[in-house]
Amino acid sequence: MCELRQHHPVTALLKAAALARSTFYYQLKLLAAGERRVELKEQIRAVFDRHKGRYGYRRITATLRHAGQIINHKTVQRLMGQMQLKSLVRPKKYRSYRGAVGRVAPNLLRRQFDAQRPNQKWVTDVTEFNVNGQKLYLSPVMDLYNGEIVAFQMARRPCFELVSGMVKKAISRLGGSDRPLLHSDQGWQYQMAAYRQTLVTHGLQQSMSRKGNCLDNAAMESFFGTLKSEFFRLNRFASIEQLQAGLRNYIHYYNHERIRLKLHGLSPVQFRTQPVAA
Repeated sequence: MCELRQHHPVTALLKAAALARSTFYYQLKLLAAGERRVELKEQIRAVFDRHKGRYGYRRITATLRHAGQIINHKTVQRLMGQMQLKSLVRPKKYRSYRGAVGRVAPNLLRRQFDAQRPNQKWVTDVTEFNVNGQKLYLSPVMDLYNGEIVAFQMARRPCFELVSGMVKKAISRLGGSDRPLLHSDQGWQYQMAAYRQTLVTHGLQQSMSRKGNCLDNAAMESFFGTLKSEFFRLNRFASIEQLQAGLRNYIHYYNHERIRLKLHGLSPVQFRTQPVAA
């Protein structure tokens, strides 16, 4: 009847089909809703695939809303359930604590994981990857203002140069008046005199988690969990070199493309570079 409506009056068609007007429009509404669901599922699938399965229903909802779609997150969650789209769990992280090998700093951060401006509060840690029995260690620095990874270093061994190289890269990005607090766990690298002296020389405050308390550095723990569930566990690597290249690509994606709900649906770099309201 939908096609015949273009050529015949609806009243005549309803009479010929012995169909109530209310029934016809009810079925027409159901048909339109079904078509909208098919289109919405295609959009959900496109966002899910574009981000390689890294987005859950909340980020997909935010992405669709930024594209102009008026949609409820519960609808996206329900449709993703029907499509069997879901994320993976997070694995455990590398632990670098070896006891007291140098000086331990106080916990100045105190789980205050928010910052009012860039380069006010930084957090860092080391995590480990294993590819065919070979290990790779990653040492990043995150800015708590927007969750951006401001610098990182990789190495085959958890040596001091892994951390010292990372902190030098991060410091090179600071402006003349920037003096961030840099928080870590009590890993042996962060207790070394050379590391502490580098921070003092450039005016950075050192902060450390309490012994054995991973929640004191929850922001960095969260990044490592996201990195491993969205990148490492979704791929297979033939070599350490392939993993290194993939990590560089993922961190760029994380900084520039991957949206964060707490940043109003913007990526870290988009949030940092957005125009300041007058």
